[in-house]
Amino acid sequence: MKVLIIGGGGREHAIAWKIAQSSKVEEVFIAPGNAGTEKDQKIQNIAITDIKLLIAFAKNKKIDLTIVGPEVPLSKGIVDSFRKNNLKVFGPTKLAAQLESSKDFSKLFMRQNKIPTAEFATFTDINLAHAYVNKKGAPIVIKADGLAAGKGVVVATSIEEAHKAIDSMLSQNLFGTAGATIIIEEFLEGEEASFIVICDGKSVLPLASSQDHKRLLNSDLGPNTGGMGAYSPAPIVTKEVHKKIMDQVITPTIQGMKKNGIEFTGFLYAGIMIDKDSKIKTLEFNCRMGDPETQPILFRMKSDLFTILYAAANQELAGETIEWESGSALTVVMAAKDYPAEPVLGDEIIISNSSDKDSFIFHAGTVLKNNNLITSGGRVLGVTAKGSTLKIAHKNAYNLLKKIKFNGAQYRSDIGQKALK
Repeated sequence: MKVLIIGGGGREHAIAWKIAQSSKVEEVFIAPGNAGTEKDQKIQNIAITDIKLLIAFAKNKKIDLTIVGPEVPLSKGIVDSFRKNNLKVFGPTKLAAQLESSKDFSKLFMRQNKIPTAEFATFTDINLAHAYVNKKGAPIVIKADGLAAGKGVVVATSIEEAHKAIDSMLSQNLFGTAGATIIIEEFLEGEEASFIVICDGKSVLPLASSQDHKRLLNSDLGPNTGGMGAYSPAPIVTKEVHKKIMDQVITPTIQGMKKNGIEFTGFLYAGIMIDKDSKIKTLEFNCRMGDPETQPILFRMKSDLFTILYAAANQELAGETIEWESGSALTVVMAAKDYPAEPVLGDEIIISNSSDKDSFIFHAGTVLKNNNLITSGGRVLGVTAKGSTLKIAHKNAYNLLKKIKFNGAQYRSDIGQKALK
């Protein structure tokens, strides 16, 4: 079998790495990939991002399955285009991907289908938005409606911060058209977990739970990012909470989409806030695997990922199961200097004594230049390790991280601390 993976970040490196392990897969192509996938002899980088050219490549190479990693091509309808050309592809259609590409669509959908979520209001008028914040007070959350690479959310701890966020999106066009409409919602107390399932339009197969760390700095301080680290499993997702999420969020979402005439296929990611009484509310939906959650989740997976995704692409997911390693896995993201505002790129990365069987360095923002490893994106590496306990996985990941150097490297030193406590 031949597999094409669309994307070039840490999530896509992890998917390609895992797919390449399948005995059923002969060739793995990734478009465009990164330095980590380029250095992997089992994976071939393809310098194509245009959807029409990707379709031509898939036809020419007789690709058996295409897996779409990032949200942008999904929002542009890459899955629809591949299917129109009779190419097997795993991912949601453009209409289904609205669950992520429009927060306004997502929030209204949750309200209509009685899926627990935060109270919210949608605005395009800056004066009405400011008036709403004055009425509600802080803390409060301001979100850009469209895709903003995980950075379009401001958790404002003061009224002043909320007004500044509104101005930056509606007046200063910080996120362009993605921020032309904003959602203002209540601040939820609790602990957040990432809950990701595989869907084939009829059946649902949950992946292991995980927890992301979205803020830049330790103790969940600083600006929101695309994610600074994650671990799996997340102890806060107990059997009771798992059942609640499936019954109150996942199942009503799949059924609600079907009622709207939309069959959901692909990964469905629900960001869930869990309070001290184990009550849940849905923060957001993504229509792809999370990044960096993919890295620790797939590092723990014992089953053949290709077999499962190929079955899902054929609407034959029913009966598939996933076997997991019993311990934990943890990923620490190393980011470029000045990320997330204006990351400094082009610095050389030095890695001494690479990973062993219990650790791995997934690449995100990297390129090879004259055989040197160079930073090319805000989030650079996902330093990943596993262990029989989270404490051991944590120690292994940070020990590996000490062997990596590049100018101005940023990372959090408290990934997994909530669970360790």
